[in-house]
Amino acid sequence: MTTETLGNVEGRDIGSGVSIIRERTDVDGSGPRLHQHPYRETFVVIRGRARFTIGDTEREGGAGDVLVVPAETPHKFAVIGPEIYEAVHIHESDHFITEWLE
Repeated sequence: MTTETLGNVEGRDIGSGVSIIRERTDVDGSGPRLHQHPYRETFVVIRGRARFTIGDTEREGGAGDVLVVPAETPHKFAVIGPEIYEAVHIHESDHFITEWLE
């Protein structure tokens, strides 16, 4: 398997104030590089595990966990394989705004 984006939806396209990313992967270590948004992002982990860096804190998230990243907070995650990581990422904006930091 590879990394799949199951569906990005920008809220403005459907009349919503939030945008979502649905992701599934079994690629150990995969994930976005350090970045931030001018709004909160909430991760809902459906299955698998990932190591999240949120500001100065590092935390493992697994199935059933919900992690909230405050606005303007640098963050990233890396999948801990070999099991499949599947999650929904909720952006509190009607469109995606990302500032890449690395």
